[in-house]
Amino acid sequence: VPMAGDCRLAPLDGTPNPPCTHIPGAAGPWIERHLRIGGEGVHVTVPRDSRPIDILLIEDDPGDQLITREAFADNKIKNVLHVAHDGEEGLDFLYRRGAHDGAPRPDLILLDLNLPKYDGRQLLEKVKSDIELCDIPIVVLTTSSAQEDILRSYKLHANAYVTKPVDLDQFLSAVRQIDDFFVQVVRLPRG
Repeated sequence: VPMAGDCRLAPLDGTPNPPCTHIPGAAGPWIERHLRIGGEGVHVTVPRDSRPIDILLIEDDPGDQLITREAFADNKIKNVLHVAHDGEEGLDFLYRRGAHDGAPRPDLILLDLNLPKYDGRQLLEKVKSDIELCDIPIVVLTTSSAQEDILRSYKLHANAYVTKPVDLDQFLSAVRQIDDFFVQVVRLPRG
C-alpha cells in the first residue's frame, strides 16, 4: 500500500526531496531509492540482484572515464565498470576478440558518439543490428546536443540519450541517475 510522507532518504543531487509516495517491496534483498518523476517524489523499494551488473563504458576522454568511474563508485552499488577507449576496442570487447577474449557480456553499454577508430553512431548501428547483442541496452552519453544526433541515435534504437553536462557536479549526478534507473530500477536482460 503506497504511503504519503516526507522522504527519509538523502537526495542524490543535493536538492531537497519533495514529499513522496512510498511504495514498499516484498521480501528479499532490497534497495531503497528516491526518484523524481515529473517533479513528484516517489520512494521505491526495488530488488537488488544477487550478481553485479557488467557495464561497458565506451569513451575516449580520460577525464570522462574517471568521472564516470567515480560516480558509479560513489553510488555504492555492486557493479563492474569496463572501459573501452575507442569504438574499435568497444567492438573487440563486445565480440570478445584479442585482448578481450573471455570478456563478460555487458548488461548495459554507455556510449560516447564521437569516438576515434570506429564512430559511436556506427557502433550503435552494428550492435543493434546484431541478433546476439541487440538486446543490450545502450545509453548514449555524449557532449552532442545536436537534434540530428539525438534523432539518429533513437532511430538506431538507442535506449536513452543523455547529453553530458559541462559542470562536474551535474555530470556526476547524470551518471548516478543512469545508474539508479538502469542498474537498480529496471530489469535488464541477462545474456
